[in-house]
Amino acid sequence: KAGQASFTRQQEPLGLGHAVWCARQIVGDEPFALLLPDMVMHASPGCLRQMIDVYESHGGGNVVAVEEVPWEHVSRYGVVGAKDWKDNAFTITGMVEKPKRREDAPSNLIISGRYILQPEIFGLLSRHEKGAGGEIQITDAMLKMLASQKFTALRHSGRTFDCGSPVGFMLANLALGLAKPDLGQDLRSEIKRLGLL
Repeated sequence: KAGQASFTRQQEPLGLGHAVWCARQIVGDEPFALLLPDMVMHASPGCLRQMIDVYESHGGGNVVAVEEVPWEHVSRYGVVGAKDWKDNAFTITGMVEKPKRREDAPSNLIISGRYILQPEIFGLLSRHEKGAGGEIQITDAMLKMLASQKFTALRHSGRTFDCGSPVGFMLANLALGLAKPDLGQDLRSEIKRLGLL
């Protein structure tokens, strides 16, 4: 079945929350998936499929993909608190965007760039309240929604590549290239030919 694509532009770099708010008229009054393009997932089934399964089995609400990172990296991401684990899913108890100190982070479980959100987020984002880094943060709006809506986290299977850095971008290309059945062997051969392996 063919899909439909729509695009909008964020006129100013005011943060992820602002970028999401710019899409409010396209999304309308429906739950929606938000996938950050600089976080590349390699999983089977795909991360979003895993999240949809959790959304359906947990009766809707909001679902956020998370993963564990070393404590020294938590200041780069939104971080969640957890309770009521069942398999790889749990209830989110709190969120902090880019905690400056380790003691400010409720865990070392970071939001890994995949969300299923309810449309009420747009009303909170319309306030244009600035958070960490002076930007409009999606995590801050989600934290406000947590008071009235359920948030479930999924510690997804698979691997995430943070392409926000040059090394992460290169690793993603290399790992995904090596994993492709039609490309992997030729890529390995070229790497060996160049003496890189």
